[in-house]
Parts: sequence; structure tokens; C-alpha cells
Amino acid sequence: MVPEISLTPQMLDRFIARFGKSKIAVLHSKLSIGERHDEWNKIKNGKAKIVIGARSAIFAPVENLGLIIIDEEHDSSYKSESNPRYDAKEVAKYIAVKAKCPLLLGSATPDVRTFYGAREEEKIELLKLTKRANNAELPKIEVVDLKQELANGNHSMLSVSLYSAIEQNLKNKKQTILFLNRRGYSTFIMCRNCGYTLKCPNCDISLTYHSYEKKLKCHYCGYEQNLVTECPECHSDKIRYFGTGTQKLEQEIHKQFPMARTIRMDIDTVSKKNSAEEILHKFRDENMDILMGTQMVVKGHHFPNVTLVGVIAADSSLNIDDYRASERTFQILTQVAGRAGRGSEHGKVIIQTYNPSDFSIQCARKQNYEMFYETEIALRKQLKYPPFCDIIVIGFNSSSETEIQETSKWIYEYLNKKLSHDEYKVFKPMPAPVDKIKNKFRWRIIIKGKMSEEANLVLNQSLKDIYNTKNLKNTNIAIDVNPNSMI
Repeated sequence: MVPEISLTPQMLDRFIARFGKSKIAVLHSKLSIGERHDEWNKIKNGKAKIVIGARSAIFAPVENLGLIIIDEEHDSSYKSESNPRYDAKEVAKYIAVKAKCPLLLGSATPDVRTFYGAREEEKIELLKLTKRANNAELPKIEVVDLKQELANGNHSMLSVSLYSAIEQNLKNKKQTILFLNRRGYSTFIMCRNCGYTLKCPNCDISLTYHSYEKKLKCHYCGYEQNLVTECPECHSDKIRYFGTGTQKLEQEIHKQFPMARTIRMDIDTVSKKNSAEEILHKFRDENMDILMGTQMVVKGHHFPNVTLVGVIAADSSLNIDDYRASERTFQILTQVAGRAGRGSEHGKVIIQTYNPSDFSIQCARKQNYEMFYETEIALRKQLKYPPFCDIIVIGFNSSSETEIQETSKWIYEYLNKKLSHDEYKVFKPMPAPVDKIKNKFRWRIIIKGKMSEEANLVLNQSLKDIYNTKNLKNTNIAIDVNPNSMI
């Protein structure tokens, strides 16, 4: 199993080279219904001995299962964000027990909970690879302080160090990957006269400017509108665009390196079938100079001619409203660093940040997972976060603000009576950080405690009782254990 559909072709090529095409089946959501039907039957009839795919491939009808491998096990893509909210890793554990077969979880930056299970609880056997493939050296990592760049008068998206490194790479005919985990051109639009920010009318979120379509878009519900030249609030013309995205980065690269052959990879460029595969093949086979993109470009790709990786803004993942912000920052920086120097040439990584002293950035610079783990696990123990408890989120969404408040209050009072106060901390219902999406109000209740069979029964009974007691016409309730996003 792989976390991204875009990694499937690369993995498929490797397996076909070793085992031949006839023994392999592929399962992922980008296949047509007919293709999925053919692959499913190929597996069910026993013709395919190896199944490769993304999250949903765990449900393949494999007979006589001998081994499950989950590559990049730390990746959040293995957990479904929509109903049913299953975690492919948990499903894999269950299937492995039933089939009496090994489950192999692989990662250079394991999920903290997985590593805790291996090292502290000894539920998992820990195997370490101490060398890179082909004995390649780890890339040299440089951290650039963007505060100092601004003090020196550099207002460009590229630090002096990164600009020089790209220039040198172009001269040496080597490839470069630039990572920026925000798509679009500008992340928000504001009036400098009155401070009004343009937001989606359906969601409590700022609109993002997409320069190629000349549109303002909402990344939650898909709403879009034309550009505005006048503030809707004070009618001033002092409308300005703030923040940066991959489209703005692409424009900056074209401006500073007009001769460079570039290609961009984000959700806007990979929406069509096979488009991700085409972009990656083009970058590798046509030896394009620079690949720019979001986290799609950092996961497991092997490009031997890439000797430079630039992280444009390492702080974007540090500032998310989530207890895993440091873990995700460390993981993504270490993973993106792993794209450089995979061939015979030495690699170099330049990380641009406003927080160079942050421990997750310093651990990534040293590429020292154990140092990061020791710091992170001490913080989590002190604050009682996973793996020392589970985070159970009860999410409510409704077109009626009154109904959602009454419903969440009813559930809160019910759980406060039924769950042990010694084992569970039930926090009062509050609006979610993004409290409106697609014209639906969003509230949530957060519970800290171990997700036991007893808690599961209480939670399920609370749903049955409220639907039997209340006539909920407008409100939906979803329960998620250790969700990917706390937003």
C-alpha cells in the first residue's frame, strides 16, 4: 500500500520489473468503474498474487494472504476523512491477525504512536535501516532565517542562498524540487483601508486568488468569483493580495530564471486522470529543470538527477491548530530532504523559515528522528496527548444554528453522566475552528481518554438516544477517533 495515487505507477514499475505484469493488480480511486471491476475479479479469481494501491486497496478480496506492507506508514492519507472514517492501518492490523500473516509498516519518519508501540510497549518489532539505498550519502541541509533575509533587504520568495543554489544547479544541468505547501497565488485578499478580508459566502474561510484563471476560490466548497478591484465594505480601491502559493512561486521562478524549464504539481494541475503520472514522467524523462509543488512532490519519489531541494516556507505546517504540528513539520521536512541526492551526486537541501530554532526544524536539519521523538514524546506525556490517550472528536454540522447548539449541549450532558470522570475528560461543545462550511454550521465536542469498548458502547448509545429523543431534521453527527485534522 502507498499513501498517494501518484506513487502507484513508480511502485508498479518496480514490481513489474521483478515479478512480471500478469501477477500484479492495481486498486485506487482514479480507476474507472470498468477498470476497478477487472482488477477486483483478477484478485478474487487468484490470478493476481500482488495487489498495489492506495488506502482502499486494504479491502481487496485476497485469498491466502501472506503479507501486508504499508509504505510511508506515517502518512495521514491512510485515514479516511469521510464516512466511513476508517483507518487503513487499523484495518490492516485486524486483517493480519485474522489471516495470521505479518504486517510490515515502513517509514523514515514513523508516526509517534507507532514508534512508541515499538519501543516502549514492545507491541511491534522494531527493525532499522541505518543506510540509504545504494549507500548514498544524506544530503547537506541548510536552514535560512527569513527574518535576517528581510533585514538585509531581500523581499523575494527566494533567499540569497537558495537563488545561488538554483543558479548553480541550472549551470550543472541538475534538477531542483521546490516545495511550498499552499496552492494558488495569494492565500488571502484584504482591503488595506478598512481591513476587510474577502471570505467565501458559504464557508468561514478566506478566498484564495488563482492567477491563471483570474478567479478567487474557496478550497473547501469550490465557490469561485471574479477578482474585485473595490472593497465591498468601504469601497476603497486599496485591495491587496497577501500570502504565497505555488502559482506565485511559479511566476517568481519564471521571472528570476526565464530560461529554466519548469513544471508545477498541485491539486489544480493533477485533477485529470493520469495527470500526476504525466507530470512526474515529464520531469524525470524530459529532464525538466525545476519541479514546484505541494506535498505531492515530497512523498517517496525517486529522481536520481535531483541534487537540490528548496523548502520555501517551513512554517506553514508549524502554525496549524493541531497537537501534531511539530510532528508533521519534522516529517514533511525530512521526507522532502530525502528527495535530494538519491543518485551518485551529493544532495543539498535549503529550508527557509522564520523559526530556525524550533526543535522540529533543528531535528530535521540533523535528520535525527530519535532526537525528535524523545522531545516530542516528553511533551505529549506532560500534556496527555496520543499515544497516552485517544482524542475523540464528536463533530456536528447543521443548517440551523439553534439546533446544533441544543444537540451538542444534549450530547455533552449525556456523556458527562455516562463516562467516568477519572478516565475521560469531556470538553464543552464549541464552534469548530472553521465554524461554517458549505452553509453548514460546525460545532464539536473533544474527549480525551483511551478509546475502550465501554466508551464505544456509550458513544453509540448516545447517538441512538438522541435520534430517538430529538427530531433532528437539519443536524448530522459524526464521531472520529484521532482524526487527521482538528480543524
